[in-house]
Amino acid sequence: MKLLFTNFHAGDGGGHTTYLIALARGLCGRHEVHVAAPPGSRLNREARLLPGVHVLDQPFPNGLGKLPARLRARRQLSGYLADHRFELVHVNGSADHRLVMSAARGLPRRPPIVLTKHNSKPMTGIGHAWRARAGTDGVIAVCDYVRRQVMASPYARCRVATVFNGVDIDRFAPRPADPALRQAWLAPDGAPGAPVPLLIGSNAGTSRYKGWMDLVEALGSLAPDWRDRLRVVLAGALPDEADRARIQALGLASHVHFAGLLDDVRPLVAALDAGFVLSWDVETISFACREMMAMEKPVLVSDYAGLPENVDEGRDGWVVPARDRQAIAAALRRLVEQRDSLPAMGFAARAHAEAAFGLDRFIDGTEAFYREVRLASLPGAAPA
Repeated sequence: MKLLFTNFHAGDGGGHTTYLIALARGLCGRHEVHVAAPPGSRLNREARLLPGVHVLDQPFPNGLGKLPARLRARRQLSGYLADHRFELVHVNGSADHRLVMSAARGLPRRPPIVLTKHNSKPMTGIGHAWRARAGTDGVIAVCDYVRRQVMASPYARCRVATVFNGVDIDRFAPRPADPALRQAWLAPDGAPGAPVPLLIGSNAGTSRYKGWMDLVEALGSLAPDWRDRLRVVLAGALPDEADRARIQALGLASHVHFAGLLDDVRPLVAALDAGFVLSWDVETISFACREMMAMEKPVLVSDYAGLPENVDEGRDGWVVPARDRQAIAAALRRLVEQRDSLPAMGFAARAHAEAAFGLDRFIDGTEAFYREVRLASLPGAAPA
């Protein structure tokens, strides 16, 4: 097949970029893969490093104030669609979805369009109703929670498949911790001979909705002898002044560490005793959670959206109510009490990752859905 992937993010793109790079890498040996992404975006840069993948510098301007830029972007994309006659276009957000639909007008035949629903935002309103009816042939839900959202939306009329996000379990394989790195974050400040603290952390980033500050507040609510048995480390943008001041006020300046934006999170994850992803908005299934589990780390997750679908409660992780700081505090105490069980839970997390999180399952499932949607779009095919 001749495939075009699109995404509107002009910057890092987060999970969207991780998702599309994995797809492009997995499918470029089987199909002709093109990527249309804004110049300078992480997706654009990383796609150019993949042998055989074709990249178009394609902006996706949005908003009424950007009408001239939108018209230029439409003309460019329309010409690209006409020149290449793609057999399927895979869109990943409202802005690129709209532009693809607009650019495809006037073509002798519109290529089938597949949308991946990456976030937990509602699929309501006239825009979604229009796109579902006029420009969507298939929808990929990245977890069962998202599938339920799709089936309760105008997109229920389309073909729908659940294809769980995959991670590179070979790249995210268990590895020994760097003792110096681990010691830098543990740095005990208690009495000589005190137990070495547990190191818990996250590579999910420091956006507010990731719930990391809920964990910090929960840690601050613990009695001193409990909080001194825990340390926290986070990968992501450094917090703002207000968050730093709050951490200081809680007396946790020596307990909470920020590693910054990392090109490679694996050394951080390897140093952990356990991970966490406590999101309360936007999140669906979380690449970060699956990466930590692949590296033999049990993970504490909130019950938000598809996060609980990652773990087998009590075997390779734990689930707490989103934003419930008392429940998070109780879970932190449980981690300390169960510290001898954490390695076995980590082994179970890795086995879970090997069975369910691998890229082969993700790539093959996505490719199978492409074929289903494409066949259904041919003249004379039966409706969904």
